[in-house]
Formats: sequence, C-alpha cells, structure tokens
Amino acid sequence: MNTKHTIPSDEDLTAFIDGELTAEEAARIEAIVNEDESTAKRLEFLARASLPFEQAFAPLLSEAPREKLEMMLAAISAQPSARSGPMPAFASRRRFLGALAASLVAGIAIDRAAIGVGRGFLARDENSEWRAVVADYISLYTPETLAGPVPATEDQAAQLGPLDEKLGLSLSPEAVSLPGIDFKRALMLQYDGKPLAQIAYLDPETGPMALCIVKSDAGSKAPDLESRKGLNMIYWSNETHAFMLIGRIPADRMKELGEDVRRRLSA
Repeated sequence: MNTKHTIPSDEDLTAFIDGELTAEEAARIEAIVNEDESTAKRLEFLARASLPFEQAFAPLLSEAPREKLEMMLAAISAQPSARSGPMPAFASRRRFLGALAASLVAGIAIDRAAIGVGRGFLARDENSEWRAVVADYISLYTPETLAGPVPATEDQAAQLGPLDEKLGLSLSPEAVSLPGIDFKRALMLQYDGKPLAQIAYLDPETGPMALCIVKSDAGSKAPDLESRKGLNMIYWSNETHAFMLIGRIPADRMKELGEDVRRRLSA
C-alpha cells in the first residue's frame, strides 16, 4: 500500500509536532501538510494544544466508569516504549491520545482544548485567534458531554475560586449565571501561555454553551456578534480581559444573554 498521500491521524500529527517521528516519517507528513490545506489546518490546531490534562479532566473522570477506564489506560501505559531511558514529558501526549479514544468509546466526552500557540504557524489577531480555537473544541460538545446533575451553589463557588486567583477577577455563581440555562462546570485552561477560564452550561433546547475569559492587553472592545463552526458567539473585552459567550442558541438570544452577563461581570 502506498502511504505517501495517506492523511495522517491526530496521533501522527502530534508525534510530528513533538519531534518523535523518524526523518522519513516527518518528511512524508511535511509534504502532505504543504499540499493539503485541511491537514495543515489540523496540524496548526494540534500545535496549539497545551492543556493541563489532569486538572481539566478531573471533574469528568470522577464521573467516569472508573474500572473500565483504568483497564483501558493500564493497557495503553503497558505498551513498551521504542526508546530507552526515561520517557520525555512530551511523549505522554501520544499516550493521552490513546486514552482519549478509549474514553470516547466508554462514553466520556473530553475537552481537547487549549491552547498555547505554536509560533511556526499562522499569526493572526490575538482575539480572532482565541475565538477560532474555542469554537473548534466547543463545536465537539454534545449534551452528553455535560450530562449529570447541576452543582450546588457552594460547589459552583468552589469551582470558580481558582479561576479568580488566576485571572484576577471576582467570579460568583450569581455573576456568571444564565437564566434558564444550567451551570455545569468551571475549568482553568490556558491560551498562549495565559490562563483561560471556561464556564460550561447546558441549555435544554440548544445544548452546550460556554463563557470563556482570558487575560488580554488588546484594549477595550464593545460587544460584537459572529458565527463559527455553526455556533453563535458574542465577545467583548476590557483593559485586562477578553470575554466570549458561545453556543448554538440563536443570535438574538445570545446577544441578550451576553449583554446581561457582561453587565454583571462589570458591576
């Protein structure tokens, strides 16, 4: 079989980014990237991935079918390494991709989120770039991703606390609540080496939504609307942070919700 033009998997692309491929394999993937725009875009997206896995996935894994997952992960980690000596930190990313696939089979939705930008790829406006990246992974969410009970108010406050410390904000369950839409969880991710907060919600009619906040010195910007990946978003910024509310909810309703939460966060 001629594999010269076979589209590489995410695992292959991640190994290429991490420098784990042989010279021949790397040259093959580089040739495909130069010829195929969709592969080049996927490589760019994966190059941005710098997610603190353990912290981000702890709430999901606590609800997972642990016995089945542990068996899958044990099988993955037991595979012999092709290298001698201790495994470099970046090598664990390939193993995580295997665990990710196993988790999806087991019904666990995992955030392939965020988001330190690889400098060797397209340079874009900061705020446009982070909106594109967020849209990429929120588009993968389904209602099952956020299944489970709504956390109690005190639990919501406990999840928001670490976000406050990293972002220098004062976030409360009341400030980030969306009327008629369930708060589901709050995670601390990162974008381009900076803290990025994701507060996830589940709308009973349109599905997952998220309020995302990142530190930004790009200056104040009035709220604006756009659509990406079939999602509507309202975004704005002040002198220190950029904000975005995103989901499949209609644009007019998104605008109402975004302006409401913006007022509360500015109070």
